[in-house]
Amino acid sequence: MSNGYAGPVLDWYAAHARDLPWRQPDASPWSVLVSEIMLQQTPVARVLPAHAAWLARWPAPASLAADAPGDAVRQWGRLGYPRRALWLHAGARILTDEHAGQVPASVQALRELPGVGSYTAAAVASFAFGQRHAVLDTNVRRVLGRLVRGEQMPPRSASAAEVRLAEALLPEPPSRAARWSVAVMELGALVCTAARPDCASCPVAAQCAWQRAGRPAGTVRRASQRYAGTDRECRGRMMAVLRDAAEPVPAARLEAAWPDRPQQARALSTLIADGLAVVLDDHTYALPGDGPLPRT
Repeated sequence: MSNGYAGPVLDWYAAHARDLPWRQPDASPWSVLVSEIMLQQTPVARVLPAHAAWLARWPAPASLAADAPGDAVRQWGRLGYPRRALWLHAGARILTDEHAGQVPASVQALRELPGVGSYTAAAVASFAFGQRHAVLDTNVRRVLGRLVRGEQMPPRSASAAEVRLAEALLPEPPSRAARWSVAVMELGALVCTAARPDCASCPVAAQCAWQRAGRPAGTVRRASQRYAGTDRECRGRMMAVLRDAAEPVPAARLEAAWPDRPQQARALSTLIADGLAVVLDDHTYALPGDGPLPRT
């Protein structure tokens, strides 16, 4: 498929792209990988200071691998979904032990790292190494769905047809393809947004199938899951106690973090199952790698 959209979108990106540290020419592949893991569930504004602090403390995989996994969880702070911190720590150890401390360039090798799925592997290979891969995040899927298919919103999960479309639109030179991928992503983040698209500012509005069709409404998405009162909030309260503690925490301190005892017990069991908390020999709790050896 001929990509007549690339020129206008790339020109727009050159003029309007946000100045993000992981997009700098001298950004390391490790910086890109850390950013992609952090951005999986978290908006850019919250990731920026966390990414800077992470790279300042652990500028390379080997420096993170030398510390305990609990240090990674503590540094993660309140970004949410703290298993991502454990993924980065486990990945750093793999990179140190099996890849000479370097982030690999191949999608297959990237997919073998914890927490790295097809999207993240394609993003790192594209943005860190300038390779030619279809990078399908929510923003890209929304832009391509509107631009080519005339759909207001994409399906909840990427379809094979969407993947084929994204691959067909990739420019041939790998470096241009990588820049196209990030440019479409940025267009979706800044202009072709989910709720209030700014079609007047879009560089390809005249070519947009959804715009030409009169911007028909699509399927209404379900509201995001509430947070207040959920097991996620309970887990977050307990994680805050563990992160803030300078020593292992007795059960009573964790119990004080949440009023509902059955929910509290359920949340704590999932934290232990996820490797985010460990039970020590003296029946206290800690982040992984903190304190004496856990119970066996």
